[in-house]
Amino acid sequence: MTPKDTVPPCPILIVEDDPAILELLEEELQEAGHGTLGAASAEEAIATLSHTPVAMVISDVRLPGMSGLELLERLRDEQSPLGFIVITAFGTIDQAVEALKLGADDFLTKPLDLENVREAVFRVLEHRRLAERFHREGPPRHFHGIIGESEAMQGLFHDAARLAKSDAPILVLGESGTGKELLARAIHAESPRAEGPFVAVNCASIPGELMESEFFGHVKGAFTGASEHRQGLFQSARGGSLFLDEIGEMSPELQAKLLRALQEKTVRPVGGEREEPVDVRIIAATHRDLEQAIETGQFRNDLFYRLETFSLRIPPLREREGDVERLIAALIDKHAGAQEKPIESIEPAALEALLGYPYPGNVRELENAIMRAVTLAEAGEIRLADLPERLRDRPHPSRAEGSEVRAGSLVPGVEAQPWPSLEEVEQRYIRKVLDATGGNKRRTADILGIARRTLYRRLDDR
Repeated sequence: MTPKDTVPPCPILIVEDDPAILELLEEELQEAGHGTLGAASAEEAIATLSHTPVAMVISDVRLPGMSGLELLERLRDEQSPLGFIVITAFGTIDQAVEALKLGADDFLTKPLDLENVREAVFRVLEHRRLAERFHREGPPRHFHGIIGESEAMQGLFHDAARLAKSDAPILVLGESGTGKELLARAIHAESPRAEGPFVAVNCASIPGELMESEFFGHVKGAFTGASEHRQGLFQSARGGSLFLDEIGEMSPELQAKLLRALQEKTVRPVGGEREEPVDVRIIAATHRDLEQAIETGQFRNDLFYRLETFSLRIPPLREREGDVERLIAALIDKHAGAQEKPIESIEPAALEALLGYPYPGNVRELENAIMRAVTLAEAGEIRLADLPERLRDRPHPSRAEGSEVRAGSLVPGVEAQPWPSLEEVEQRYIRKVLDATGGNKRRTADILGIARRTLYRRLDDR
């Protein structure tokens, strides 16, 4: 039941004053591959813990002298990270709540179901192992909330973290929906300017005649309607970062003034007579091909080369192998939590549709599909009918006209492409979710909407 690589080198300490139950638990856990130590009282357990490292503690509540709950409370007061399972023949809801409040990891009642004991021990040890790794290494394969375990995203996170430490302008490139503003915010959060403001503006949303005033501000009387002095975006972002989304939509005249602001670190408000110093880090983004825009005279080459020195490209979702599965799980959690609507499972056909769609709109399109599905889901399950029409009606290779495709066969017209059976897809998806949770089988089972025992059985059947 317990994989060898999760069996700890330290024994499990069992605190039980009934010799028969102590012997039963020791035999069961030793058969599962664990080392064990026994103690007949909490005081004996404390003495053992003072000189012997253990993996976790299993304790009866009723003990001679100090109770099991008092032992738990003492260990938690000492900031002990040991896993702790409470066992009692007198289990009540109140006792369970008290034990969990004191920091118990699980609560079991007698007569004991030995399989449940094994599962509880495995779960607690696995949770503690993952918690220690998280504390030691930090959350893996994420960058300030951006999910991406694919090689392409890991390379992006590495480069973004390095560039964030400088104060030079950064140009973020990527198709619509890839998350350019999210990356800009992550760079700001990673930078020495993290405590300063992050000001975002979409250049395509500002009328051309107002752009200069919006960016650099204006003085009173500078033009009709300028009844008072007004700061621009550069002044508002002082000490922080200014994110210029869709910079390719900025007029050539304003591009020239932006270049000067980057070079001189000063701006002149509309109608002003003096330059004002500004301390701003520029992060620009666009989905356009700026080199082509240079050829057509829509973008200045000198500004492009100033920005392009430190550029980052966010890969489209189709280039992020394996990330769709992780994003589906994370986005379901996000929107189910936001709507306070538990989602326990996802229909296989719905999962197949989500995994098989190419997402030309990238992560934004995937998130919109998940948000809709969570909103429409009933009885805690996302079904195919809950997805947008373009996903659920997209022809699947196995249903294409004129093809009689069976599981594992080759699709006519496709270069000898073998298609896996549904069982193989299921196993592959289970492994993807398991990898995404860092091996946490409890979390994996929750995401898949199945019982943990079912997950263990399917893993054992592989």
